[in-house]
Amino acid sequence: MKKIVSFLIVLVAIYSCAVVTKGNDGENGTAGKPGLNGKKGADGISGNYVKAEKTFFIDSNLVRKHLYTLAADDMEGRKSGTAGIEKAAVYIENEYKKIGLSNFGDLSNYRQTLTFKNRRTKEDITSSNIIGVLEGNSKKEEIVIISAHYDHLGMKKSGEGDLIYNGANDDASGVTGLLALAKYFKKVGNERTIVFAAFTAEEMGLIGSTHFGKGIDASKFVAGINLEMIGKTPSFGPNTAWLTGFDRSDFGKIIQKNLEGTGYQLFPDPYKKFNLFFRSDNASLARLGVPSHTFSTTPIDVDPDYHKLTDEAETLNMTVITQTIQAVAKGTESIINGTDTPTRVVIK
Repeated sequence: MKKIVSFLIVLVAIYSCAVVTKGNDGENGTAGKPGLNGKKGADGISGNYVKAEKTFFIDSNLVRKHLYTLAADDMEGRKSGTAGIEKAAVYIENEYKKIGLSNFGDLSNYRQTLTFKNRRTKEDITSSNIIGVLEGNSKKEEIVIISAHYDHLGMKKSGEGDLIYNGANDDASGVTGLLALAKYFKKVGNERTIVFAAFTAEEMGLIGSTHFGKGIDASKFVAGINLEMIGKTPSFGPNTAWLTGFDRSDFGKIIQKNLEGTGYQLFPDPYKKFNLFFRSDNASLARLGVPSHTFSTTPIDVDPDYHKLTDEAETLNMTVITQTIQAVAKGTESIINGTDTPTRVVIK
């Protein structure tokens, strides 16, 4: 009996992080936390075994580390051109090195440095996009870009108490996703080349991504995956996200198809009046015809922390972030591997 028990324990250990099993009624399966399927069968325990599906476990501890580091007080709100954003840039560079990303184009390192004028103060600001590359295999000339902006609003100039705009949700959460996806695709492989871009100066008017767009051949970019504010439960409920510009290409429909049966759903952006498709870095590539869209989870119409001093890591849900990253990985899989190509974006 002891041998049988030991054998069962080993089996549980092997499958708990690597597979998801599905009940015969298509509902709940526990394994794979915090994976997508994790649903239990009708018997309320485990359901009938149908098929073991291998999944990659997005490490929630690593998610927490990235988020809390990027949103820490010593980053001083990560305003472009400051010492705080320089700390964030170094952190992202070091993560790229650990993962093993290569340099983009003719760059000698991960930095694409630009100088621009602050539109309000007219002062010159020098900052950098942090860009790394995973070269593809069979379709290396075709490029998918995964992006998030790592800048935020900096600090209040005067006052008492907390003066730091930490920008945990906006957009340390997105950069956390960027880094987690880089590690994921390095592990599982990619047929198309993936460019990972942490953009600067998004908060000043999409300046970093616009600069990037001016130096590329947009015809080689088949899709853009932008992550923005993925740290809160959407108005649609748990295990959901929404996508900007859903009707401008068939990108969103491809994601929905790939997420079928996972227990995670993607919805069109419900906040049309906010014109969000043109307010994040996806727009800089979309204007060039690239089907580039932004994933988000935050109910922006009622979010009390947007562009406030209260946007801190403690206000975010680590499970939401982790599951959303894994959903993006699963949802974009066929695009990354070259079996699906989204239609070019429509700009009216």
